[in-house]
Amino acid sequence: MQKLGKWGSIVLSIVLTFALAACSSGNSGGGAENAGNTESPDAGAEGKTYVVNIAYGNQPGEPIDKLANKWKELAAERSNGQLELKLFPSSQMGSEKDVVEQAIMGNNVVILTGYDFLMDYVPDLGILTAPYLTEDFDDLFYLTTTDWFQDLESQLNNKGVDIVTTNTIYGKRHLMTVKEVKTPEDLAGMKIRVPNNNMYINSFTALGATPTPMPLADLYTSLQQGLVDGAENPLPVLQGSKTHEVAKYLALTEHTKIISPWIAGTKFLETMPGDLVKILKETGDEAGEYAKEIVEQESAKVLEEFKQQGITVNEVDLNAFKEKAKSVYTAFPEWSPNLYETVQELLQNR
Repeated sequence: MQKLGKWGSIVLSIVLTFALAACSSGNSGGGAENAGNTESPDAGAEGKTYVVNIAYGNQPGEPIDKLANKWKELAAERSNGQLELKLFPSSQMGSEKDVVEQAIMGNNVVILTGYDFLMDYVPDLGILTAPYLTEDFDDLFYLTTTDWFQDLESQLNNKGVDIVTTNTIYGKRHLMTVKEVKTPEDLAGMKIRVPNNNMYINSFTALGATPTPMPLADLYTSLQQGLVDGAENPLPVLQGSKTHEVAKYLALTEHTKIISPWIAGTKFLETMPGDLVKILKETGDEAGEYAKEIVEQESAKVLEEFKQQGITVNEVDLNAFKEKAKSVYTAFPEWSPNLYETVQELLQNR
């Protein structure tokens, strides 16, 4: 090795001094060892502000948007301004599938997604969005408190995904179309916009339609251009996406009741102090609780508005749709054996 000489040694000494100082201070406020430790002495990083991007496909003014704004307010208040939630409605950060992948890569984002999307990583989670699984939302929320769900959540963590909150009602999903639908047979040949995941694709295939995956933000133009014949979603979402301006028939199929998780990448949460992660999760739960009543009120309000606007509303025979949907429960070979029976047993023993 070549000798450094007097001045080279001095320069090397200075460089090493600064490098050691940087290593000793570089972990304050982040890192895996701090993310889950609410007792960390540097928790909160002494007043530093942490910006968290909140992404969702819904439009401003919809119940999910009101939830997000409440969450932003609660998080800022509880953290004394250290948590700043920056809201991105209307799929501004990209399609749901793309943003979920961004989150897993460690990007700064918390996104509203569905268990149907998460089944790409932990297949059994998808059953929570299967058609006609439960009688009410309370059943679904109960399932998220069971050991069965905790095991699935642990598997999800191993894939780099952290559930921030499970306490969000997305709503009862119905069908709005350009042609009248009263029975499953009426769906034959109709192209129905669905989220881009296998659960909805399989569900609407079972019901007899042609499922057409696309981002919610593309729905209105696609309806205008005849690329799709209808869409399914909770009533406030159908109104927010202006589906009713093009599709004039509403079938109250109630084909699935949806509770939606907000998720983040484990890598991203590890960059935040543990006390702020705790506040983020707790205030997410509280915002979800706040929005539950709003979802019910908005759904009833929108239904009346649709009727007043001349939308044809049909209360369909749910049993006919349930019968057609049964094949969905045998459409996923990657599910654990007897998964449907396992879930029903959990509900019976609650």
